[in-house]
Amino acid sequence: MEKERQLLVVFPHPDDEAFGVSGTIATHVANGTPVTYACLTLGEMGRNMGNPPFTNRENLPKIRKEELKNAASILGIQDLRMMGYRDKTIEFEDDDKLTNRMLSLIEEVKPSLIITFYPGYAVHPDHDATGAAVVRAVGKIPSAARPTLHCVAFSNNCVEELGEPDIVNNINAVVEKKLGAIRAHRSQTEQMFANMSEGLKTQDPKVMARILHERFWTYKYTD
Repeated sequence: MEKERQLLVVFPHPDDEAFGVSGTIATHVANGTPVTYACLTLGEMGRNMGNPPFTNRENLPKIRKEELKNAASILGIQDLRMMGYRDKTIEFEDDDKLTNRMLSLIEEVKPSLIITFYPGYAVHPDHDATGAAVVRAVGKIPSAARPTLHCVAFSNNCVEELGEPDIVNNINAVVEKKLGAIRAHRSQTEQMFANMSEGLKTQDPKVMARILHERFWTYKYTD
């Protein structure tokens, strides 16, 4: 993984970074790449309240905000942006306004690489809407000046329709940081983390593949 001038990660929810890209983020940090993480919401509509539950709907946004800050700290992210949108509403935001806000962020941060979701292949409407806004924003930049755009996809049809991912990062060297980031989102991941930890202990092939390999598709513009 090459050192980048600047990495910008854009996802809608706290914990989106943890599962699919936290090893890649930690590797970039270790390589000396500055990382900005823009998280659009606080995931306040998440159904999980811990397992067993330890919070409630009113306090969940506060809990998830602290979990996000803790995860960012574990990964070495020094520039964490909380963008202030409401969970499960990104798809209803005005397209032009959201695109322009993403463009302003890109122009401020000046990344050489952006990571976001691949629109249409990221399962959740907030995921798809966030990725689409970033794709539109990057498309407004002259082609010679565009940052590289790496997209995360995990819908059942993503490989069938997009082909195999062109970037697969083995993050074994920073797996403890990835596990720490997942664990930090306790309200959402506690039971899942317990199951995952057992799979790692037993070297379950499916768990190992899911944890150690992070997949990306490079978004290709036609102009």
